[in-house]
Amino acid sequence: MADNLAISDVARVFGLRTSAIRYYEQIGILPPPVRKNGQRRYEKSALFRLAVVQRAQESGFTLDEIRELFFGFRAATRPPKRWHELSERKIAELQLRMKRLKLMQTLLKQMQDCRCNALEDCGKKLLSKSSKERNHAHLR
Repeated sequence: MADNLAISDVARVFGLRTSAIRYYEQIGILPPPVRKNGQRRYEKSALFRLAVVQRAQESGFTLDEIRELFFGFRAATRPPKRWHELSERKIAELQLRMKRLKLMQTLLKQMQDCRCNALEDCGKKLLSKSSKERNHAHLR
């Protein structure tokens, strides 16, 4: 692929809208391209940068985290260290989310077994149960 790619060519490679590429420029993830006759022209290095952005997004990283990947380390910090540090945090975040999802699943299954005649009855049971759990926690 040649240098001096039009924004539409870059967008096509990654299945993006041109507005997404302009937004990446705006927030600093993608450096501003050279202009030729008023049109953006990208070097091949922009494709490499966008490939990293795309992989990071597929891995669950936010745009702020991706910006940190590029700019949140000393310039001499090698990519493996950058990926490792950010991945460690993301894995911890995912573990917390999975724990929360498991709790949500348990609560939903409990709700499926509801035998109350009115929602107020549910509320009464829930309030009573949470009160007992708080009292039990204080006794520990």
